[in-house]
Amino acid sequence: MANYEIRFKKSVAKDLRAIPKRDVRKILERIDALAVNPRSEGCIKLSGQDRYRIRQGVYRIIYEIKDADIVVVVVKVGHRSRVYKGN
Repeated sequence: MANYEIRFKKSVAKDLRAIPKRDVRKILERIDALAVNPRSEGCIKLSGQDRYRIRQGVYRIIYEIKDADIVVVVVKVGHRSRVYKGN
């Protein structure tokens, strides 16, 4: 099975700047793991959307899986209390 390519929406860079560096490192490690298995344990499909989420501490990583292109697109990263608003 081929590894998925990880792509980021441009707004994710802004999301990550608002998060402390030690947490960003853990978030990026979690995102790297999505390349191997984007539907790993802890992955939850969001209702009414073709998006998934995983947790990293108090932060949530929202992403889309494009199986035809073997791509994972990270759409949003943020604190659990704010990440779902405006999606």
